[in-house]
Amino acid sequence: MQETNRTEYKEKLTKEVDIEKEVIAFLNYHLGGELIIGIDKNGKVVGVTDTDDVMLRVKDRLKTNIQPSCLGLFDISIIEQEEKKLVKITIASGSEKPYFKKKYGMSEKGSFIRIGTASEPMPQKTIDTLYASRTRNTISKIVSPKQNLQFEQLHIYYQAKDKNLNSHFGNTLELTTEDNKWNYAGYLLSDVNNISIKVAKYSGIDRVELIETNEYGYTSLIKACKQVLDKLELENKTIAKITAKDRQEKRLWDARALREAIINAFVHNDFSREVPPKFEIFSDRIEITSTGSLVDGLSENEFFEGFSIPRNKELIRIFKDLDLVEQLGSGIPRILSTYSRDCFKFTDNFLRITLPATEQVTEQVTEQVTEQVTEQVTQLIKNLNKELNRSELMELVGVKHREHFRTAYLNPAIELGFVELTIPDKPTSSKQKYRLTEKGKNYKK
Repeated sequence: MQETNRTEYKEKLTKEVDIEKEVIAFLNYHLGGELIIGIDKNGKVVGVTDTDDVMLRVKDRLKTNIQPSCLGLFDISIIEQEEKKLVKITIASGSEKPYFKKKYGMSEKGSFIRIGTASEPMPQKTIDTLYASRTRNTISKIVSPKQNLQFEQLHIYYQAKDKNLNSHFGNTLELTTEDNKWNYAGYLLSDVNNISIKVAKYSGIDRVELIETNEYGYTSLIKACKQVLDKLELENKTIAKITAKDRQEKRLWDARALREAIINAFVHNDFSREVPPKFEIFSDRIEITSTGSLVDGLSENEFFEGFSIPRNKELIRIFKDLDLVEQLGSGIPRILSTYSRDCFKFTDNFLRITLPATEQVTEQVTEQVTEQVTEQVTQLIKNLNKELNRSELMELVGVKHREHFRTAYLNPAIELGFVELTIPDKPTSSKQKYRLTEKGKNYKK
């Protein structure tokens, strides 16, 4: 195995091995790259004995020794070759070039660039040019319009993943500016903001007749994203067709590709323009529009091949912490595994992804559509035997977080027609209870 312009090998990790230099070179390279530990300079696989220790040390060194911060711009994973474990560091091209060693600053001794298969010192003229053109209007640099922010929802989402945020989480997650004010990334992730995410549904193939509009916003971007995911999951019906031989079922949209498209719209949206992503459902397609076209330095071909220059690395890092994002650059290839490049439209200011439905949903085929019932809704239906209030229902299914219960269990069950309110005219009544509908009882059988 030979090194390439995007691949660097290191036999082992020691204090003498300058991984910072290699990572900086890839951060400054327009295609990013991969650093693999456990392969010697001749391409021989030697393996890594203690992968967990190596991964921890790599993360600590990159976090401590590189500026601007590269958190959110790299992934560390364990791979296997020739039955031996290796540590792979995947590095995205950064949007705040030039990156450099904190110890030496923006100098030829501290900044590097990938040239062929080597990481070379970056000429001072190039350093100065890159610094002069560095993007300054990013969500990490814009000061939040409000400073009395609360993050109860973010704490809950981290706790649900067995991760706790300490009192310094604002700095750790890069939600503050250099003078310790909340930045715009912090504002987007706070419990209350002015960002409204709309999901619109039309009766036909154009925008003439709007039949439903939902607004998921003014709250943490994580919560809004989960609500949009839940809503479009409900809309992604299963078309059932009975043939002479068997029953054939297919969903309107590929579930994995749809999820990736939704999350991509959230994490790559240019929020510095204060225009959120938009989601529109038509009878023959879903259109997902995000603000901001391709990031400077990234071509369409590179975009489709999975090369990544994250626009909002702070958001990507948190989405990754919460298992909403898997690996850097993996989303677009997943979408392309089902849909063609023609589904993507780039303009000067927007990116639109159009996912065609497997079958046009009209009144004639509506009866053939069977709801996609989630595991949570099924659990609620199977356990609901009598009229119960919300607290009793939560205890019944073993959920403690009210908002999670509402969005993942109760609301979907009501929207699908399986559960109904005992006092429908007063949904917020303290005496409100819930029971199965006839449809719910039939489903339970």
